[in-house]
Amino acid sequence: MTTPPFDIEDALAQLAERCGIANGYHDIWGNFHATSDQTRRALLTAMHFPAEGDPATLMQQLEDSEWRRTLPPVLVSQCDATPVIALSLPEADANFGWCWTLTTEAGSRSSGEFVPSHLNRLGERILGDAPFVRVELVLPELTEPGYHSLEIWKSDAETGSSSRPLAVMTLIVAPVVCFQPEAVSGSNRTWGLTVQLYGLRSRRNWGIGDFSDLHSLVDMTAEAGGGVLGVNPLHALFPENPGRISPYSPSNRCYLNILYLDVAAVPEFAECEAARQLVGNETFQARLRRLRTGSQVAYEEASAVKREVLALLYRHFFDKHLSQDDDRAQAFKRYRKQCGASLEQHARFEALQDHFHHENPTVWGWPAWPEAYRHPEAPAVSVFAEEYREAVTFFVWLQWLADEQLVAVGQHAARRGLGVGLYQDLALGVNPGGSEYWTNQEVFAKDAYAGAPPDDFNLYGQDWGLPPLVPHRLRDAAYAPFIAVLRAAMRQGGALRIDHVIGLARVFWVPAGRPATEGSYVACPLEDLLGIVALESQRNQCLVIGEDLGTVPDGFQTRLNAAGILSYRPFLFERTDGGNFKPPSEYPRQALVAVSTHDLPTLSGLWQGHDLDLRSALKLFPSEELRRRQLVERSQDRARILMALEGAGLLPDEASVHPVSMPVMTPAVMIAIHAYLARSPAQVLVVQPEDIFGQIEQANLPGSQDDQHPNWRRRLPLNLEDWRGDERFTALKDALRRERGNTLLRHGEVAQTRRTAVIPRATYRFQFNRDFTFAQATELVPYLAELGISHCYASPYLKAR
Repeated sequence: MTTPPFDIEDALAQLAERCGIANGYHDIWGNFHATSDQTRRALLTAMHFPAEGDPATLMQQLEDSEWRRTLPPVLVSQCDATPVIALSLPEADANFGWCWTLTTEAGSRSSGEFVPSHLNRLGERILGDAPFVRVELVLPELTEPGYHSLEIWKSDAETGSSSRPLAVMTLIVAPVVCFQPEAVSGSNRTWGLTVQLYGLRSRRNWGIGDFSDLHSLVDMTAEAGGGVLGVNPLHALFPENPGRISPYSPSNRCYLNILYLDVAAVPEFAECEAARQLVGNETFQARLRRLRTGSQVAYEEASAVKREVLALLYRHFFDKHLSQDDDRAQAFKRYRKQCGASLEQHARFEALQDHFHHENPTVWGWPAWPEAYRHPEAPAVSVFAEEYREAVTFFVWLQWLADEQLVAVGQHAARRGLGVGLYQDLALGVNPGGSEYWTNQEVFAKDAYAGAPPDDFNLYGQDWGLPPLVPHRLRDAAYAPFIAVLRAAMRQGGALRIDHVIGLARVFWVPAGRPATEGSYVACPLEDLLGIVALESQRNQCLVIGEDLGTVPDGFQTRLNAAGILSYRPFLFERTDGGNFKPPSEYPRQALVAVSTHDLPTLSGLWQGHDLDLRSALKLFPSEELRRRQLVERSQDRARILMALEGAGLLPDEASVHPVSMPVMTPAVMIAIHAYLARSPAQVLVVQPEDIFGQIEQANLPGSQDDQHPNWRRRLPLNLEDWRGDERFTALKDALRRERGNTLLRHGEVAQTRRTAVIPRATYRFQFNRDFTFAQATELVPYLAELGISHCYASPYLKAR
């Protein structure tokens, strides 16, 4: 008999709801968009359900599979709570004796016995011809946070002993709140800089900001009295396709972007004569000069020059260290072992992509590889890894170098007394052609992407091209992929911004090839994910900031606040009901405040309406009416900013509340706006150098394509070496110190005064003789500095007896 269409539709709606797909969404203007059956089917297919499957059958199969599993894959419980486990088993086994054993992460064990029929019954179900029951197993209260393991056995009726475990699950015990450092505890507040690392300009880098530039910025932040230094996501991108440059569409969030390596600071550089000769060559120096002087980052050329030298350094490392199994080789091996299979798979991915790209330059991403290599566990991948073992090791080595340099930045921030330290950024998702997706294909959605409904800044909605994690499959994996990403992001820093933190509660899914307006929200296990965030935050002593902009579910910000996660509050969005800018006193305490973000106009760009002109030229407005409305609102906002400053007593003497008197943003008003934010009770304030130095262009223009706007390519106008002498930077740091004080930790200041040596980044050895004198060596120092040499040393030069 054919099932009536309305029954199919009803079953489809139930299955979709069972998988977290919402019935519809309200946009920011209050309009309701119902989820169509076409969207439901597309999203269920993206969740790995059969495309043409009968919804009722699929629902039964899903529920049956859960009932056949004796234990759930994972339970997240809070410290001091009583874990309650849902246990499913054949009713015929319910009257037997069972036992459980809990092994904590530290190795301690506890156990107990139970009879399932004596426990609270939660439900029954017939599977085939056999009745099953689900009961409630209550464990003792757990106080030790961590990742524990629960095993259960059915007792042997004849011997009284226990057989092999019938089921094992992960029991995660999490603290209630995230870590917050002393620098922001009580009434303490701090401030600092937040930079797009690639855009840092210096006289020694190779046309793209690097970890040594970040090291220098730590010093400047400390000297200014700041306590935090923020960066864009540092995740691994695509060495063989440097044009894929968005830090928010990475290849793998567990590993680092090797383009940020300071090649001259790699220890092998000081040892490798061939590398130093190559870099010292005039042709190579000319390439570096072109890279340093460009207004935009030339990723392809920067990648090429670094890769050329790194290849020489790896050969030196392999011959002089790894083959000799010396101390440096041992350190490398320890890193490789610690990272385990995850790093090996990433390195294999990089080696495979490198191999296929050299065979055919148009090949990019694992979906374009031969089919035999499209899964990390495929036999062909293992054969390749064995045959090209040295190539795989090369990419492991690159990650080790990047980790060494970033860890050194974090340690330097601690020595200099930055109360928060390095503030990193965690991207919402990954590029579908990258290594993280390749490694975790079963957990990511296929043919659906995270995005956002329409809003004032993105009037057609957004499709970010990032496959979301499938909630029930993530849970089946005991949240291991999510945990790995958090650990990697928190390990090297003192704070972490979770991009689109609303994704812990729900993600807006857009079916591939469809407009964003036809998407739908998919619910995520908020409480479980928050518990894991809190656990990793406390373990890594890492402050957590949630980027909670956009359409936020009711009660979500309250829940973040209870978990100790700071809200993200840009000045441009903090308004009263009448549209005016909120006074500083009305900002929340548990927040990070900033003027803008990388996706919004800079202060100078905002003042001149540059972003509106760009959006109009690129036809990003759906109607002339909306364009005109935003132009009028921008004019009003300029007046509102000046009136807010006047109300706070911060309006500079040379300014008035009439915007016509100030056609461009001035340094004095820029400083006044930041002082305005500094007066708020918010725990953290961050400042963008684009605003300090009057840059008009923003880092990223949402909705634009790379051929329309140079997203993620803009470089700052000023070399790092010139910041200390810039009047705007000096005046801003003085103003913020007046408002927030010196936020360095005292022990950091003491450590700074006792510091007598700088760890060399790269060294050069002089061999003095009658033909090479002290004067000649002195003349050579500036040239060596340009190469990135930080220290020189010499062979013995005392007169022999």
